Amino acid sequence: MSNAVLGLALLHGETFAWNEWRVYPSFMAGWLLLAGAYLLMVGPLRHRFPGSSPVPAKQVASFMGGLAIMFGALQGPLHELSDYFLFSAHMVQHLLLILIMPPFLLYGTPAWALRPLIRRPWAARLARALTFPVMAFALNNAIFLAWHFPGPYDLMMRSHGVHITMHLMIMVTGTIMWWPVRSPLPELPRIAPVLQMMYLFLVGIPMMISAALITFSQTELYTWYVEAPRVFSELSALEDQRLGGVIMWVPGGLTLWLAITAVYFRWTQRERAEDEQVPLHSPRVNRAGLVVPPPFPQN
Repeated sequence: MSNAVLGLALLHGETFAWNEWRVYPSFMAGWLLLAGAYLLMVGPLRHRFPGSSPVPAKQVASFMGGLAIMFGALQGPLHELSDYFLFSAHMVQHLLLILIMPPFLLYGTPAWALRPLIRRPWAARLARALTFPVMAFALNNAIFLAWHFPGPYDLMMRSHGVHITMHLMIMVTGTIMWWPVRSPLPELPRIAPVLQMMYLFLVGIPMMISAALITFSQTELYTWYVEAPRVFSELSALEDQRLGGVIMWVPGGLTLWLAITAVYFRWTQRERAEDEQVPLHSPRVNRAGLVVPPPFPQN
């Protein structure tokens, strides 16, 4: 056995069990700090934020739900499977961190909590540049695709520090990617609903292309998982890789289509509510822009 292969074998965990939970202090310190800071901000320290107002319980629940998704993705069985055994588990982890977690965090964050961060003109300019739809699209997809080339991926799996850096990068850029759709801050507004739907459709295209290349590859792309112990004997390294591509392709694409559907229904409901609020004496205008005369009174 070569030194490289021996080194990989020594880095892999030897066994896996669904009921074993390992706690990683580096993650728990950051996670508890984020959770504590949020609860203090919306609770006893809220009066320190200019223009603050009580945060509805559903928003607090949403933010804490996002933190729960982060915890489930980066601790416990899913973390062990993705770090040491299965490429497909790693794809589930990444989809949770990029496509599922950010909307929960954004919905749960009040605008007054973010406003101090863009108080200075340079910070506001930087925030506007980063959350501009083209930039948000490019950042998320560039970071995601770059880390899934075999070379960077293998480096990430060999080095715990690089792996942490990668997770931070995809969580930050994933949140920026969702900003044009779920922005909580009027100063950095959401784009129009029609553009939101187009944007979400385009966001998924690079990921789908990457997923197709991984799914239909005839050879194993990631050395780390080739040398990993097989926790499921019937799932070879190549089959695991293809399963990971399918997970990126189908559930990933479905998540974005569900988001597009939610945007559509939210938009049409708002349009219907606005139509119902039009005063009775106001002239009705149809979609062609023509005034519709009122109906004749009934005798």
